[in-house]
Amino acid sequence: MVMAVSFTRYGRLYYLDPGPHSPKVGDKVLVPTDSGHEVAECVWAPQWVSEDIDGLPMCGGPAADEHLTRDETNRRRRAEGRSIAKRLIRKHELPMKVIGVDYLDADNVFKVYFSAPHRVDFRALVRDLARNIKARVELRQVGPRDEARLQGGIGPCGRDLCCATFLKDFEPVSVRMAKEQDLPVNPLRIAGACGRLMCCLKYEHPLYVQAHERMPKLGERVETPEGPGQVVGRNVPSDRVTVRLTSGGRCSCPSASVCSPRQQHDALYNDGGDTTAANGEAPAANGEAPSA
Repeated sequence: MVMAVSFTRYGRLYYLDPGPHSPKVGDKVLVPTDSGHEVAECVWAPQWVSEDIDGLPMCGGPAADEHLTRDETNRRRRAEGRSIAKRLIRKHELPMKVIGVDYLDADNVFKVYFSAPHRVDFRALVRDLARNIKARVELRQVGPRDEARLQGGIGPCGRDLCCATFLKDFEPVSVRMAKEQDLPVNPLRIAGACGRLMCCLKYEHPLYVQAHERMPKLGERVETPEGPGQVVGRNVPSDRVTVRLTSGGRCSCPSASVCSPRQQHDALYNDGGDTTAANGEAPAANGEAPSA
């Protein structure tokens, strides 16, 4: 069985093995982390899955009152640290933007994630932060993709950002993937909230590569049920091609009706049957060949 939890509302999902526990949606549960058990909200109740999933962390059970109190205290400390960090950044006049703040109460450590257009000398800021927060402070600069992951948001599709919900690692995405999917090479159309190429361009790319190897190429002369013509468009999701007919006009037909393997198959079997009928000979009922 498997269940999903989130540390923040509409945040990234983490999958757990529920073990002997059966939490419901909205229940607070304990999740094992590197710094100990943390409180998270159950988003998906435990359910059976067809795949064999091994190696998932075990749910620590429902969160008790002391765990909820500790979690609320840590949330207040994170909010306090974010406010102090923003104020001191303005004071030091540094080109930095606070993206997220994490607090480890066991070690009394604040981790401040920020973005900046270039490398920043924040040594004086760290000393000032540690003196005001009364804790050890670590500053970490993140890139545009990590910034979108930490902040979250809505993508062009109208759904929550993939990086903020289920993506674990960022895979390389190239403009070639957009070209092979017949998408306009326009940064405003193929860029995500982070300003980089959308991660979802990689999802269907293998399907388009396989389809383009099987379908006729653009400009290729083909035979269609409506006559000969030239391929001027391909629609991979519907597996259809658009052909400009030699006689004039256009037609849209399944790619199988214009590809040469299918035509060879039809010619081999259909023409063979027509030839037998034209000779006026039919196979004997008992399976014997007709006599000469």
